[in-house]
Amino acid sequence: MFLTSLRIVLPSAAILLACVGSASAQWGTLKGKFVYDGKAPAAVALDTAKDPLCGQKLFDEQLMVGKDGGLANVVVYVRTKGVKVNPDYAKAAKADAVLDNKGCHFVPHIVPMLTTQALVIKNSDKTSHNTNCNPIGDQPFNPVIPAGTDVKQMFKKVQAIPQPVACNIHPWMKAYVLPRDNPYVAVSGADGSFEIKNLPVGELEFQAWQEKSGYLNAPGWTTGRFKKTIKAGDNDLGTIKLSPTLFNK
Repeated sequence: MFLTSLRIVLPSAAILLACVGSASAQWGTLKGKFVYDGKAPAAVALDTAKDPLCGQKLFDEQLMVGKDGGLANVVVYVRTKGVKVNPDYAKAAKADAVLDNKGCHFVPHIVPMLTTQALVIKNSDKTSHNTNCNPIGDQPFNPVIPAGTDVKQMFKKVQAIPQPVACNIHPWMKAYVLPRDNPYVAVSGADGSFEIKNLPVGELEFQAWQEKSGYLNAPGWTTGRFKKTIKAGDNDLGTIKLSPTLFNK
């Protein structure tokens, strides 16, 4: 009886392992690193004297270059329509996305989100803010948010590029929100690196955008677009060097 049972269990385990291997073979990761190929521009301090409750020193975030040339806040996202979505993203499909007013500064600077998510706009400051956004083809909004409160906002329309968000009370404040219909979006970190996980294997078209340049035309890219055949596992674009002339706008 023991031997008979053992013969049944072993093939089942083998089948299970084969299924797991097959599932993992359907998905890949795209990563890379954006580098400013020149002398890093000096950080530009912002004048926040208008409101004495804005105490921290702030800098312009249009072009943030690290000490090793890494370029932050480059947005990379799948442009292919009807892209297959990994089921691991299901839990986040209706989780709130958050944009905070903190130290008279929007945090984070860029918010990728799905149109199924609510954007929670928080005010962690001791002063009031407004959040002015006019998404293309969608309902504009501009709520005043008293200190220590928050509001929720939904988007009905997918956007092709990040949409600007401003605070008219504190005119130096600026952020971006990117509502999409799939979760395949990454924003490069302080070192210029980015990673998009669980992409379906096969050829996909991607879009790259940066605040100062707009569509980011790295070598070989047109209007910031590039195609990549995603294979199972890691797909590394390597270091993407960007000429300073791309940002002279």
